[in-house]
Amino acid sequence: MEFEALNQYLLAKPETIQDFPFGDDVYVYKVKKKMFALIGWREEKMMLNLKCDPDEAVALRDVFSAITEGYHMDKKHWISVYFDGTVPDGEVKRLIDNSFKLIVEKMPKKDQRSILLHL
Repeated sequence: MEFEALNQYLLAKPETIQDFPFGDDVYVYKVKKKMFALIGWREEKMMLNLKCDPDEAVALRDVFSAITEGYHMDKKHWISVYFDGTVPDGEVKRLIDNSFKLIVEKMPKKDQRSILLHL
């Protein structure tokens, strides 16, 4: 998946904004001020950090060598996906959807309702 397609997919999530708290080359995606994704570059590869269920994160790391513990994140609850062509675009989108859902589920009910209205 190329950067522009990834960026558009992330920004299409309800009430998502893009922020740059870590510099111009680190793209942070937030819903209601809560981060659910981050795009950066490491060792010249595009990298996507996402929130992930801890059990699923272990399984994903077993299946895909391009998925690791979250770089500079809570290693239990975040993963990094490196774009080397080995993780299918459909899987990346599913992981983004799950990350978004995990963040929204922890929000107060009124915030959840306003987001769900846009789905």
